[in-house]
Amino acid sequence: MIDPKKYGISFSLKQCRSFGLDPHATLDWLLAQGWRRFRLMSYWDECEWARGVYDFSELNWQLQRIAEAGGTVTLCLGVKQPRWPEYHWPEWAWKLPKAERDEALLAYVGQTVVHCKNWQVISSWQLENEALLRGFGERIDIDRGRLRTEFRAVRSLDPLRPIVMSTSNGWGIPLRKPRPSYVGFSYYLRVFSGGSYHSTVQSAWLHRLRKSFIHVLLGKQVFIHELQCEPWGPKAIWEMDRAEQDESMSASQIATNITAAKKVKVYPIDLWGAEWWYWRNLQGDGATWATVESAVR
Repeated sequence: MIDPKKYGISFSLKQCRSFGLDPHATLDWLLAQGWRRFRLMSYWDECEWARGVYDFSELNWQLQRIAEAGGTVTLCLGVKQPRWPEYHWPEWAWKLPKAERDEALLAYVGQTVVHCKNWQVISSWQLENEALLRGFGERIDIDRGRLRTEFRAVRSLDPLRPIVMSTSNGWGIPLRKPRPSYVGFSYYLRVFSGGSYHSTVQSAWLHRLRKSFIHVLLGKQVFIHELQCEPWGPKAIWEMDRAEQDESMSASQIATNITAAKKVKVYPIDLWGAEWWYWRNLQGDGATWATVESAVR
């Protein structure tokens, strides 16, 4: 088993489908490799595809399978959750006037918490992934007031579980409310922009400094909720050939990223890219997963 106090992964049904993967087989493979700490999604456009019609069956089987394996789950809540298009509005909700749309979102968040809070496998909630990040995604709708209302609603419905929130951007410090129980941040070292690949300035010592500010100013614990371990290229990963994927995220780059994250000296570190590792493994590339495994065992 991979120590869930140190390492975890995100798991997205949408990402599995984009790769043409069977989500059940993908999750079973990840559990077989030893993963026990998961971040799961409750995509609004799938769980309430028609207004007032709730279907949590896809989420239920994920929770059940991870519970049977003795794992733990952080469950994402809200409209902004990991994977493209970032904002997962149902069509019916997006067409509503903003005030009514906000009410519908609050109702959905509440329904999700009520449905899921009796699952003991859920150890924490993540509310609105990177809620205040501007300029990325589709149908962007940023509203701090609404975010505060969502936070109060979740806390009222479940007073005990921690609420995780990610910083507003790559370098944000969440000084304004709402104040989460734990603060997560992303760590990306190689990105594609302006027609070419670039190494970022996200050095470990800068993240250690930010961690210290958050500890001192807010008294909150910090962890890495999204460590880049998959390609970021000029198009979707499944549209890139192997050479292009490796240009962005080779086995050596994965090792570099995990080593850098360890130097920040915060845990847990949740890795990003698990669906891609399985996809590459099915294509006969064992080096990608072997590199990850060697770094986290």
